[in-house]
Amino acid sequence: MDRRNFIGKSAVAAGAFTIIPSRVMAKDSKKSITPSETINLGYIGVGKQSLHLVNALAKCPETMVLAACDVDINKLERFKGLAEKANAGKLDGGSQTVDTYENYRELLERKDIDAVVIATPDHWHAMIATDAAKAGKDIYCEKPMALTVAEGRAMVDATRKYSRVFQTGNMQRSWRNFRHACEMVSNGYIGEIETINVSVGDPVMACELLAEPDPDFLNWDLWVGPSLFRNYNSELAPSIAFNGYPNWRNYSGFGGGMVTDWGAHMFDIAQWAMGMDQSGPVEFIAPEPGAKRGMKMIYENGVVMNHVDWGNYNAVQFLGSEGKIEVSRGFYRSDIEGLTDFELKETDTPLYKSDDHYQDWIDAIKNRTRPVSDVETGHRTASLCNIVNIGYTLQRTLKWKPAHEKFIDDDDANSMLTRPFRGSWDFHDF
Repeated sequence: MDRRNFIGKSAVAAGAFTIIPSRVMAKDSKKSITPSETINLGYIGVGKQSLHLVNALAKCPETMVLAACDVDINKLERFKGLAEKANAGKLDGGSQTVDTYENYRELLERKDIDAVVIATPDHWHAMIATDAAKAGKDIYCEKPMALTVAEGRAMVDATRKYSRVFQTGNMQRSWRNFRHACEMVSNGYIGEIETINVSVGDPVMACELLAEPDPDFLNWDLWVGPSLFRNYNSELAPSIAFNGYPNWRNYSGFGGGMVTDWGAHMFDIAQWAMGMDQSGPVEFIAPEPGAKRGMKMIYENGVVMNHVDWGNYNAVQFLGSEGKIEVSRGFYRSDIEGLTDFELKETDTPLYKSDDHYQDWIDAIKNRTRPVSDVETGHRTASLCNIVNIGYTLQRTLKWKPAHEKFIDDDDANSMLTRPFRGSWDFHDF
């Protein structure tokens, strides 16, 4: 199926009504869900992260899984079993089959699918998301949202053009401690912010893995998709027997290293606390050549954010004129007594409150509103991470204009805001 034919068919499909089988009813739920309220999901990319997502979204009473897509036949069959089990748990003695596809565009053609969950490797996000928006689907896309700044902007533009609801998988925004820490910072409870230290891992590196024979369970050419082709290596796409997260995320062309993988979580919290969901730093100062830490980011208001190991891994440290706050998934602390339990005053400004990242997306779909980690938010966080990688690669200071999403007087850096695409693949025609 070529992209032009897909887009022509999708224009019709986007305007069609979804027909829900009458047997699709919530079971053991405090809330009675009628068939017309059911939100039918299709999953695109069903590796390790999808196993968490299918269980988390199954807890939302409105959801039902109708289809799944992956280029690994074994992972696809595993997911099918889990999703059908989750469906059965919500039906009163019935069942709902999950259809499987190798090509995601066949899944997007289905008129009965309302929304898609994208959990592919990063190099596929922009292509799939823009096609999904064109097909009239709402979108949940895992973080980091985009592999390049240009791809992120395309995802925003497509989402807005087709009035889609888009949630980025920056789920820490739906965790109490992270939200509370950001509220304490943004409402001045540690004084004027002077420095933010973010501890995450290494920047992206070149992919120099040796070629291995293509496995029989995987369509390797389609796995590579829009990226420049390289031969298969099991470190990029291991078999289903591997229980960890695969290392494609470390290599250029497929991921952005830990700077984007964990930075999409931790830099995101810094951006939220700073009120920078529509912006970002204006200057990126690279450390000495070869360093994997030490990138300095300066905001227009003078706040300095550092990519540095400050003593705790995958954590954020806010240093203010009157105290400090440190937060991670394992702790939340401050040198100001009682601050971590402090309740906001009526005169304070609260942040968007979401207690469940997945139900927040579903509620936004029903209400046609923007969720806690909207596409623009996800784009700005991913852009910051991607620019950090550009800084480490070029090893020089970069001046950035957030409003225009361009570097100042730096053609080489601006050329790295996008990337070459293989063959006829592109994400611009939406």
